[in-house]
Amino acid sequence: MAAAPSAGPAPATCWPAVLAAVLGGVAIGMNVGKVPLALPAMRLELGLTLMQSGWVSSMLTTLAVIAALGFGLAAGRIGALRMVLGGLTLGAAASMLALTVDGSASHGFALLILTRFLEGAGFLAVAVAAPSLVSAAAGPADRRFALGVWSTYMPAGAGLAMALSPLLLPAPGWRGLWCVSAVMLVLAAAAIWQQREHYAPAGGPSATAALGPTLAVLRQPLPWLLALAFGVWAVQHFALIVWLPTFLKEQRGLSPAWVALLSCAMLLACVPGNLIGGALVQRGVARGRIIAIAHGLTGLCGLGFFNDGLPDGLRYALCVALSFIGGVIPAAVMSSSVVLARSPSQISALQGLIMQGSQAGQFMGTPLIAAVVAASGDWSSARWVTGGAALIGLWLGLLALRAERFAIRPSPQFITTAKL
Repeated sequence: MAAAPSAGPAPATCWPAVLAAVLGGVAIGMNVGKVPLALPAMRLELGLTLMQSGWVSSMLTTLAVIAALGFGLAAGRIGALRMVLGGLTLGAAASMLALTVDGSASHGFALLILTRFLEGAGFLAVAVAAPSLVSAAAGPADRRFALGVWSTYMPAGAGLAMALSPLLLPAPGWRGLWCVSAVMLVLAAAAIWQQREHYAPAGGPSATAALGPTLAVLRQPLPWLLALAFGVWAVQHFALIVWLPTFLKEQRGLSPAWVALLSCAMLLACVPGNLIGGALVQRGVARGRIIAIAHGLTGLCGLGFFNDGLPDGLRYALCVALSFIGGVIPAAVMSSSVVLARSPSQISALQGLIMQGSQAGQFMGTPLIAAVVAASGDWSSARWVTGGAALIGLWLGLLALRAERFAIRPSPQFITTAKL
């Protein structure tokens, strides 16, 4: 009897296609990072009140908390490639529309909020759908690491916008930053379109994207544990992002350029952490173990950098360390979709859940930190929020470690790697 034909070699990773999808994430992440440092200039030029400024800053997060999972489900029906290209185009168009905002016009603030809403919709479309493109372009041996690389998109994009802010805000101002953001989005869309052949079959609408099968992946506990763990990490990281610029400017009197530089360095420290997290997952380290250890270490760093008795240099080093160590958490969480999903539409649903968890952490963490600080009159009291979040994250990591043993294995027709 003739021997059965052996299976062909596993498909190789197309790294240009992977990096094009990551570039799309970095470009859309700039729409998040461009606002904090530009907001004072926008308030001055457009006459925004404090409440209006809050809405401009929080519109994207508010939309994500409400609709991220819905966007993930929609991506399965529309197709990941169409969703990503549509999101990038929408983000670029919204950024250009914002250039027409006139502070003296009665509808100026309404138009600005509309542009932020559209930028938020574009951000969600890319954030939930691009991981399907990364997964499709990566070979089985590299898929988990490739998704770890994808997890760098937010700190890299926000950090790039913050790095450009001191160069552009003096002249031509916040509008120049918005123009650069729009150009980056268009370039990213062009790069993804050029690599479109490498994104099949995940790039098109899924024939199996019915709501029931898509939601089936969310019936297991592990995705929820991972999303919650990401959320409590966001509480810690966002406390850092809020606290550091305020501390450097108001309490240490540093110039805006130094505030932007040191804040950007802290944020970008998360990027190598993301890559290390992806490498650890690729080597088979359990996600729950990575999450639990990282939360334990970031909790200790948080207790240190909110300690007024420590030298400024050490406190800043602890800020950078928290961002670096915590960077392994997004990589561990985001790469889980490749082993939990049994179809491309389920990847998008999982990414929507993960995005909703992370944004909920930011949404709830900011007013909680503000309330604690306002009640005590001391920024150091925020350590109770970050420390509590770290303890919850450690506990969730241990629960996830146990749940990983019972997680659904992926369909061999979709993904050939079966190890968590």
